[in-house]
Amino acid sequence: MGLADKAQNTAEDLKGKGKEATGDATGDDSLKAEGKTDQTKSSVKQAGENVKDAFKS
Repeated sequence: MGLADKAQNTAEDLKGKGKEATGDATGDDSLKAEGKTDQTKSSVKQAGENVKDAFKS
């Protein structure tokens, strides 16, 4: 996994956490759900990259 991919996944995760927190604070369930979705996408990408790394070794 490249450093750029890790940084991008981390950034997406943080963005999702921010959206979730903002949605929670403002009572915006749609924004909160969007934040959780962003975090889930980041986790799935991270898992895929980890699998690719495992096969490279």
